[in-house]
Amino acid sequence: MANIKSQKKRILTNAKRAERNKAVKSELKTRVKTALASVGTESNAEDVRLAVKRLDKAAAKGIIHPNKAARSKSRLLKSINAA
Repeated sequence: MANIKSQKKRILTNAKRAERNKAVKSELKTRVKTALASVGTESNAEDVRLAVKRLDKAAAKGIIHPNKAARSKSRLLKSINAA
């Protein structure tokens, strides 16, 4: 355990950020999975829109790399268009 006060605070804030980032990444996976599962239904367009929105938002906040967001969106749309 750290002795320096600022380092103790850093440990706490890092834990909070890690927890939040973990939740966002989990939601991303869920949104993409839902969008892929709803291919052929009328709710598919809405599911895809939400998945793309969440990917963009996570990239903007620095939770995932912008290139990963672009790659994920590309793969998602490619697989949906193929179906």
